[in-house]
Amino acid sequence: MPAIAQIEVIAVAIITILAVISPGPDFAMVTRIALTRGRRAGVLCAIGIGSGVSVHLAYTLIGLGVVFASNVWVLTSLRYLGAAYLIWLGISALWPDIRALFSPRPAALQTRMTNKSTNRPEENQKRNGSAFWIGFACNALNPKTMLFIVSLFSQMISPDTPVLMEIGYGLYIAACHMIWFALVAVALTLPSVQARIAAIKIWIERGVGLCLAGLGIKLLTSTN
Repeated sequence: MPAIAQIEVIAVAIITILAVISPGPDFAMVTRIALTRGRRAGVLCAIGIGSGVSVHLAYTLIGLGVVFASNVWVLTSLRYLGAAYLIWLGISALWPDIRALFSPRPAALQTRMTNKSTNRPEENQKRNGSAFWIGFACNALNPKTMLFIVSLFSQMISPDTPVLMEIGYGLYIAACHMIWFALVAVALTLPSVQARIAAIKIWIERGVGLCLAGLGIKLLTSTN
């Protein structure tokens, strides 16, 4: 492999890892899903996030990424959709508390405890399925992921790079997302970790909800 190609591979590998592990909506979403629904749902959310990356990779590989990134209306539309989705996720995380404000406190508390303790198999199956699509949409509607993919392929990857190698880069990027966030989900659901955060799990969910809503509002009001 030529030296230039080796440098390109190393650059893509390092930049991708740094981008994936940086905190953002995906991290907040996996944290919430893993803590509230368990390890399986958290891992499925991670797989959904990695699959969502494939949306950005697909239009970038066929040459539409630069076109999308250079058109203000595309970026604006994606920004509004992503912001609305993050705000909705944040509100859904805070919804039990919002609902409790308008209900008798004992009844609201009892309802919340009942929802935590009664999980039928069919309900768990539906929740696990939704975890995948939540992760998928969280990444597919993230304009920052779009800009990262487009910038990486337009600036770091040579136009002379074979298509198969570009596809390999795409698979690597998607795999990095899946593996990293699956590790996050597994780490958060370890028995030792669960024992430490059991008393504050509800507060963590509230914090994640505020974080998601805040990211959505920030994205909505962003002028870039």
